[in-house]
Amino acid sequence: MKKRFLFVVMILILLTVFSSCSVIPYSTLEAMFRTEDYTAAAASSGSSDDLVTISREEYEKYRQFSEMFDIYDAANESFYVETNKDQMVEYAIRGLMAGLDDPYSFYYTPKEYAELWEEDEGKYVGIGVMIQANMETQACTIIRVFDNGPAKEAGVKRGDILYRVGEDLYVNATNLQDAVDIMRGEAGTNVDVTFLRNNEEITFTITRRQVNVNQVEGQMLDSKTGYIALYEFAGQADKEFEKALNNLVSQGAEGIIIDLRDNSGGWVDQARYIADLFMDKGELCYLKYRDGEEHGDEYRTYDGKVDVKLVILINEHSASSSEILTGALRDCAGAVTVGVKSYGKGIIQGVFPVGENGAGYQMTIAQYFTPSGTAVHKVGITPDYEVPLPEGDNGMYGFADQKNDVQLMKAVEVMNELLH
Repeated sequence: MKKRFLFVVMILILLTVFSSCSVIPYSTLEAMFRTEDYTAAAASSGSSDDLVTISREEYEKYRQFSEMFDIYDAANESFYVETNKDQMVEYAIRGLMAGLDDPYSFYYTPKEYAELWEEDEGKYVGIGVMIQANMETQACTIIRVFDNGPAKEAGVKRGDILYRVGEDLYVNATNLQDAVDIMRGEAGTNVDVTFLRNNEEITFTITRRQVNVNQVEGQMLDSKTGYIALYEFAGQADKEFEKALNNLVSQGAEGIIIDLRDNSGGWVDQARYIADLFMDKGELCYLKYRDGEEHGDEYRTYDGKVDVKLVILINEHSASSSEILTGALRDCAGAVTVGVKSYGKGIIQGVFPVGENGAGYQMTIAQYFTPSGTAVHKVGITPDYEVPLPEGDNGMYGFADQKNDVQLMKAVEVMNELLH
C-alpha cells in the first residue's frame, strides 16, 4: 500500500511538471499561496468536486500575495479584538490602487459606486452646494450654490469657506469626503454647517432634501453675444448645452462665450458631443495608451456645425474634459481663449465595475493630446489673452457679472472684435 501511494504521488508530480496547468482544491487555495508543494496540496483533497484548474502563470501571480495572506491569517487569529474581515479586504484593494501612485486611480465600495452614478444623474439628497478643495491651502470653497436648493435658501453664498460640519468635524481637503457624507442623508433631516465668510464664522441649520443639479446656464449678454457657463461634464450636460446654444442662436447670437472656469472635467464623450456642435469632421483629441501608439478614432466629430464665433474662458481650475474641449475648439473651430493657464490634467480615466457586490474602480488609461498634437498633461493651456484676477479678488462673482468680472469683460471685448 505504501509503494502504491508513493507511485500515485510520483505520477501527480510528473503530470504537474509536464503540464501547463495545476489542479488545486479551492478549499486549500490560500494554503497554496504559501507553499511550494502545490501538487501535494492538490493531492490532499478528499473530493474532486473541490478541485479547480489554474495555469502555472496564474499560480505564480497568486503567490505574490502570500505575505498578505499570512498577515490576514495572523490578524484574524491574534489581533487583540475581533477583526472586520470585509474592511481588511477593502483596504487591501485600496492599497493596490494606491500602489499605482496616481491620484486619479482609486477603488469605489458598492456604496461609493452607487453614489457616483447618483451624482452623475444630477439628483441627490443633500444641501445643494459644489465644493472645490485646494490641496495646498487645505481650504474647501463653495463655488456653486444650486438654485432652489436648501443651502441657498439658508443663506450660503458662493465664496464661503466650508469650516465645520456638525459639532466636531473641522473640514479640510483631506477629510472633505467625510464632510460630504455627513451633509448628505435622509430627506427632511437637519445638519449644522459652519462657514467662514470674511474670516467670521457663520452657522446654518440646513434641512436636507433632494437637489436637482443644473450643469449649464446661459443668457444673452448683448444683441449679438451669448454666454454659456458649463459647470461640469456630467448628467445631461451635453444636451443642456445644446439646448442653451440653440436658444441663444434663436435670439440672434452670432458669437458664444463658453465659460469653463472652475470646471474640473467629467465625461469625455460629453466634451466630444459639445465640440461636434462647432466642428466639422475630425477628432476631438488623440490618445496615447500603454502601447505608445497614437489613437485618433475614439472620439470623432462629424460634418455640420453652428456658424458662430467662439471665445472660451479658462482658469487654473479648468481641467480634464474642459481642457480637451478647449484644445479641440481652439485647434479646429478658431476659438479664442481668455483667462489664466488651465490646470494641466492631460490624462483620461476609465470607470469600471468590479466583483459581484456592486463595487467599482477608476483607473488612468491614456494620455491625450489636442488635435494639433499639443500635450496638456502637467503643462496646461495658456490662453491667447492672459487676464489674472486683481489682487484680493477671489473670483466669486454672480452669474454673468459684467461689472466686476474682469475676465468676462475681456472676453466680451475680444468677442466684439471678432464680430466687427
